[in-house]
Amino acid sequence: MWCIPKVDAEFVARMEDVLELYAEAPDPRRPVVCFDETPRQLIGGVRVPVPAKPGRPRRFDYEYVRNGTANVFVFIDVHRPWRHAKVTDHRAATDFAECMRELVDSHYPQADRIRVVLDNLSTHKPSALYEAFDPAEARRILRRLEFHYTPKHASWLNMVEIEIGVMVSQCLDRRIATKKILIAEIAAWERARNRDRARIKWMFTVERAREKLGRSYPVSLARPARQAA
Repeated sequence: MWCIPKVDAEFVARMEDVLELYAEAPDPRRPVVCFDETPRQLIGGVRVPVPAKPGRPRRFDYEYVRNGTANVFVFIDVHRPWRHAKVTDHRAATDFAECMRELVDSHYPQADRIRVVLDNLSTHKPSALYEAFDPAEARRILRRLEFHYTPKHASWLNMVEIEIGVMVSQCLDRRIATKKILIAEIAAWERARNRDRARIKWMFTVERAREKLGRSYPVSLARPARQAA
């Protein structure tokens, strides 16, 4: 069921926080990275597909077999043409924690602080790193991270949702039977997209939000300051 978000003060505060990050000038020392994940069903065919021929596409039998599921974590840099997708068996708190360690140590080792835009999933919390690592290691990683959460039921504010949609349409819109094939296909897609320097042109700003959603913004109940006589 689609949930219509309530535009209250909490919604506005989180929305404007994220939109301001998107509007910032690029800063290699303080990059902004959007993060999310998508589950994928692994589906194989019961029979070997009929090969394509001139004037006739490859044909698949309607019967299929379920081979379990996999998860794809996706990162995208807001200010430069870079994305990364990682395939895992699960999307548990420990998987999230490992993604954050890789973000710090492998993808942005020179950054002072990485601002991460993400949703409110229960595993997307600083506590996840303490579940996965010893306290010293968890603290080391978290010192380099700064989490910025989208409003509840407003994942459209996370730029990575657009990138996941592109990945699904360009790479995952067919049967993929095994995790090994999924990893290979996504890696090829990622290399091509980074090579082409593909970018997402984000148009929604704080100003546009106030213009479009102004009537839904909470009305301040604070009294105006008294003027001196």
